[in-house]
Amino acid sequence: MSYAKVRIRENVAEYGEDPRMLAATHRHDPLFVISVAAELADMHPQTLRQYDRLGLVTPRRQGGRHRRYSPYDIEQLRQIQQLSQEGVSLEGIRRIIALQNRVEELEEQVSDLRHTLRKAHRDSGGSRVFAVGSRGEVVTVARGQRPRPIGRELIVWRSAR
Repeated sequence: MSYAKVRIRENVAEYGEDPRMLAATHRHDPLFVISVAAELADMHPQTLRQYDRLGLVTPRRQGGRHRRYSPYDIEQLRQIQQLSQEGVSLEGIRRIIALQNRVEELEEQVSDLRHTLRKAHRDSGGSRVFAVGSRGEVVTVARGQRPRPIGRELIVWRSAR
């Protein structure tokens, strides 16, 4: 089971086991029209329109101008509601959400890099030898060979022990 499905299913409990939340195969799938999203988030549809105008939650558009909200958007709406009730201003909420989105992007990047590192480790027969180019690209070097220095590249390697 993928992370997205697990996350959605864990969050369903927050919405009273609403079966509509299980319809998504990914938490960013645009599923809900504004009336359903407002009901799931326990908000008025006009509030959702205002948050869209302010850029707090930006649903996808389908069929022209029709908003479609994802389970992730519903999570964000609930979080906005909670932060607002705790006295955080809309500008503060916008900054919190922007930082959370950045953290999520960085976590995905770290996960991708870890995957690349594991694959390179398997492909090189257990020897971790890499060359890092001037633009930051990582190149796996075959065991027993040294990379040719080109220009002002930084070469990093770990010898097999």
